Formats: sequence, structure tokens, C-alpha cells
Amino acid sequence: MKRESKRNYSTDIRLLLDFLSSREVEWGQATQQDLDDFRDWRCEAPENPQRISGTKWDREAAAFTKLFRWGKVRPLPVDVSRREDRAADSVSSRVSWLAPRTWGLWSDIGLRGHTRTGLPAPGWDSRTEMRNTSFVQLLLSSALRRQEGGSLLTFELPTQRLRHGRYCHGRIAGAVTRSKNSRVFYVSVDAVGQVEAYIQSERAWAVQRAQAAGRYERLPEMQLITRVTGGLKPKVQWVDRNGVIGERELSRLDWWERQRLFLEGPEGPEPAYLWLTEQGLPMPPERWNGVFRVANLRCETALLTEQERKITRDFRLAEVRGKSPYATPHSARHSAALYLLIVLNQLMETRYGLTKAERRDFTLLFGDPWWLVKTILGHSDVETTKRHYLAPVAHLQLESILAMTDNADDGSERIEDLDGVFSRLARETAGIQDIDALLGGVAS
Repeated sequence: MKRESKRNYSTDIRLLLDFLSSREVEWGQATQQDLDDFRDWRCEAPENPQRISGTKWDREAAAFTKLFRWGKVRPLPVDVSRREDRAADSVSSRVSWLAPRTWGLWSDIGLRGHTRTGLPAPGWDSRTEMRNTSFVQLLLSSALRRQEGGSLLTFELPTQRLRHGRYCHGRIAGAVTRSKNSRVFYVSVDAVGQVEAYIQSERAWAVQRAQAAGRYERLPEMQLITRVTGGLKPKVQWVDRNGVIGERELSRLDWWERQRLFLEGPEGPEPAYLWLTEQGLPMPPERWNGVFRVANLRCETALLTEQERKITRDFRLAEVRGKSPYATPHSARHSAALYLLIVLNQLMETRYGLTKAERRDFTLLFGDPWWLVKTILGHSDVETTKRHYLAPVAHLQLESILAMTDNADDGSERIEDLDGVFSRLARETAGIQDIDALLGGVAS
């Protein structure tokens, strides 16, 4: 399993082992009654001040099922494949969206150090500003997951433009995806340009400092890339410090394997890994959680009063919580998916002016917007896209909302129309953060 899953599962299993130990029950001797009692304590017992949701229980049940199957415990005390062992109220609680303008506000305050008035905050340290902002724009433009976007190599950054030149397309390695299948991804030229600017400035400086300090020479492992083959299944060839030659398909390289890869640069070896720390070393994907966490705190400091900040986010009133944007790496993926759905609906309803019959024919040939978004997100089933990402806005009948927008040809007017759509969605749907709601409608 992946490292993050191992960490989550081991935490869940530890709680169960503590529970069974308190009953003086060996885990290999646990019964269904023991697990039923544990589930009741975790989810239902009034005496438990930290009861969990149905979604959390389903994850724990999956961890326990793997444990007991590995231990060959029969009969299984819990089996997540059994309906009765799954929670009936399990829903996706991680879905969150920010409207495009709200992402701009969050980035300006949280990543660029601006104040609420849009001016740079006194004493702002911008050493990693370009890295952080370009990573966020990459996720917002491509709908990649944190690990997918966070484990790119420098030569995997898309450079081939599509027909009209506004987007580039690349290929994400199957080893870093959840499905373990490679897929094509699309990213805007502007986002690619920001990443290239980071490579030529902040990243180059970090590499130079690391080379001068001899950090790369002290690394226990280094695989210097000698060749990257072409074709449908490109391979990376390298040689390590001991002169041992290695080779592996690019799509099969996991993120931690990628961190050992280096390229020969003008001043010596430098990481092939795209995202680097201030020390010039590859940045593990989970480190981005800390970047987002600090940015959220900066937004709270700038937009909330001292009294409002004394109460932790989970216990704040909805009115107070709605004053400050809150984002995670996965929020960028959700927001990109929502944006894609709205744009696709606008194209089919207003730009193309399709009748019901024509839309049916278009759907048969190319798929409906849900299917197209599902393909871009890399889901195996379109129902996953609807259920976990965009279902909360399906009832809004986007066709009628978008029909109210102007069919203007000017690019700036189209952007304003989309901003209006997002504002309306934010007013009528829970979970979408919009700048008008955050700043009381005074922002533009």
C-alpha cells in the first residue's frame, strides 16, 4: 500500500488493538461481537466525546478487513464487503470548492503575503512564493491530484500545445495515480508558463545553493539519468554512484523513486524532480499539506478578527467560517472539476446552441459533460464523479442558469459571466466559497 494509506490504516488498527487489549482479547481471536461493540463505541455511544462519521468508519472497516484477512482469521469479525458492516450514512465529506476569484484571493493573501487591501504585508518573506503559486495554478488548471502534480519530473512538464494554443497536454505516470493507470492530462499555457518561471528562478537558485553546500554529494543514493527513450512506453536509463546501470519505464516510477533521479546540469548533477525545498532537495508530495495549512492561517489572520480566531475552525459559526477561504490540495481538483462542468455546459447550451435532439446526438458521439470530466479526472466510473465531486450542484439545472448569461464574443465578458454563475452557485449551494460572500460583495 501507499505510505499515506499505511499511516492511516496503522492508526486505525492501533485503536482497535487497544480496545481488544482492554478486553484481554487477542486480535486473532476477535469475534464479530467484539467488532460490533467497537463500532458502537466509535460511532454511536453517547459516552464517547469523539464519535466518528460513517465515512470514517468505512475506512476503519477496510483497514480491519485487510488485517484479519492477512492474519487468516476465520470467520472474519468484520468484512467491509458486507452491507451490514458498512455505514448507511457514509458520504464524501472531503468535497469542497472555491470559485476562481476566491482562489485568487486565497493565493494573494495566503501565498503572496498580501493584506486584505491587496498590498504586500510588511516583513513578508517570499522565498517560495513562485513555487507555491505555480503549483496551485498547475492543480487548478489540470485537476491533478496532489501526488500526481507533486511528483512530476522536469522533462514531464507539458510543452506540446493543442490546436488553438491555449492548452498543453502531457501524460501522468500510472505509478503515481490512484488507479495505477497512465492518462493524458491537460494544463493551460499560462500555468505552464508560471511553472517554467519557477524553474528558471527560485528552483535554479535553490539548486545552486545546494550544489555550493555539497548537499547532493552527501546524498546516500543518486541515479544520474543518461537517457530517456521515446515511444509509447518511454524508459529512463541511469547510472548510480557505483557505476551500476539501471532502467525502468517512466510510467512505473513511483514518487519516492523519482526523488533519486538526477540530471547533469551546467554546474553538476541536479534533481530531475520538479518541486524542490528551499534546501534544493526533492519535496515529498505530503509536504504540500503544510503549505496549504500555513496559507489558510494567513487568510484567517488577515480576514478574521482576533476574537474570531480564538475559536478553532471546527467550532466556529458558519457565518464566521465563511469569512475566510479555506483550501486543501484536493480542493483545487474539486474546483477544477466544477469549472470544467460549467464551461462544458456553457459550450453545449449557449455557444453551440444545440437543440435537445442535437445534444443527444453529441452525447452519443463524444459523451456528456459528466463523462468528459470523468475522463479528465481519471475516474473509472462516471458515477464516482457525480457522487463524490459534483453531485451537490446537479440539482441546480445549470442549463437554465447558463442560459441567462450573455452570448458575448469578447473574452473578458465571458469571464465575467462565469464569475456570475459561480456567485449564484455559491449563494444557492452549500460548500462553494465565493469572494462576494467572503468580502460582503465589495470585491471585484
